[in-house]
Parts: sequence; structure tokens; C-alpha cells
Amino acid sequence: MVRVRYTRPGSLLSYLSMNAREIAGLLLDAKAVKISFDPPFTYSSGMRAPIYTDNRVLVSLVKERDLVAEGLRQLWKSLGLTGEVYFSGTATAGIPWAAILADRTDMPMIYVRPKPKDHGTGKQIEGSLPAGREVVVVEDLVTTGGSSLGTVAALRGEGGAHVVHLLAIFTYGFEKMYQALDEGGVELHVLTDFETLLDVARERGMIDADQYAKILEYKSDPEGWAAKMGL
Repeated sequence: MVRVRYTRPGSLLSYLSMNAREIAGLLLDAKAVKISFDPPFTYSSGMRAPIYTDNRVLVSLVKERDLVAEGLRQLWKSLGLTGEVYFSGTATAGIPWAAILADRTDMPMIYVRPKPKDHGTGKQIEGSLPAGREVVVVEDLVTTGGSSLGTVAALRGEGGAHVVHLLAIFTYGFEKMYQALDEGGVELHVLTDFETLLDVARERGMIDADQYAKILEYKSDPEGWAAKMGL
């Protein structure tokens, strides 16, 4: 197996004992992650970008779902955690992956609502989580890290849990995301990332060398990227 390490340039905080390029190819084949330089994608915020991610489609694809789930299981195993671990999905996209991981590893599972209930007990965490337990958060995509850190805050606060590790299928690798996770005391572990996916797309002829360079610039300035590209 090929060991691939991720977090940021020069950092070796996490690793995966399988081929991240194959995962990137899987995401492209499933159209879970799409790349288009001209025209770019337009987000609901109005921001334009060369990439669009919807990993929710993977839960409907049996073979792809199985491969991604096994990758996440191996990623969790690589952490070397001992004893019982709770897998927590972030609503909504992280919930199925947390459930699948819990089933494959015979571990308990919970999930975290975007905000506490406005009725009943007012809980934000669904499921049974005794205080002081080890929790691993599961996401399908990490962009700014905001939703992940919101989940972590609820788990540490309402749940009294010990939370350090965040597993994800894919990340854009924005520097501000790493800064936010660092400040929150969270380590990100991913199956594949933006640069790996771009490499695979270029080798497949989906983008040329010039487009590759221009799209890669999105990572350093996502908000200003389209204007810089004249798009």
C-alpha cells in the first residue's frame, strides 16, 4: 500500500495507507467533485470557483460507497486509538459516513445537529454520549472548517467529550481552514485533496497545464480568484 500524508505543506500530521490518487479518480468518475475553468461554477453566495463538490452522491453508488468507507476505516485505524471510540457525523452529509464507520468497526455512533433543538430537552447531540468519551468527527468535505468546529464545540461542551481527530473524504486545503482547526485543537485526516485531484484531472486530459496552474491559484485566494482570472 502507498502511504500518503496530508495536512499542509511541510506538515506530517496525518496519513492514509491507500492510494489517494485512486480516491481522487473515484470522485471525478462519480462526478462527486467537478472541475471547470471556463466557465467556472457559481455558488449560492455568488462567488465563482473552478471546483464544485457534492460528495452526497457517493452514498447512492454501492461500489464507490464501499471503497470510500473502507478508506475512512483505514484512516481511523491509522490513528492508533485504543479502546472505545464514538463516531460523530456532522449534519447532514457526515451522518451516513459516521454510521457506516460505526457499523464496520463495531463502535458507537452519534450525530450533531447544526443547532440545539428549540423544543423538548434542547439537545444538539443525538444519541447517547457519556461524558469523557473519545469522539472522532466524520465529514464528507471540509472547506473553512466552520461546521466541523461547531460540531467539535458541541461535543466538548454539551457532550463533555475528548475530541481531537476529524476524518474527511475531501478538502480544498485552504490555509485559513488549517489555521481555524489549529486554533480549535483539531487534526484533519483526509482521503484526498484538491491538489491531488487536480493532478489526476490533468493526467486525464480534463484540464491542460495552463488551466491547472490557474485553477491551483484558487486555493490561495478563493474569494478573489475569478476576478484575477478575468472571469
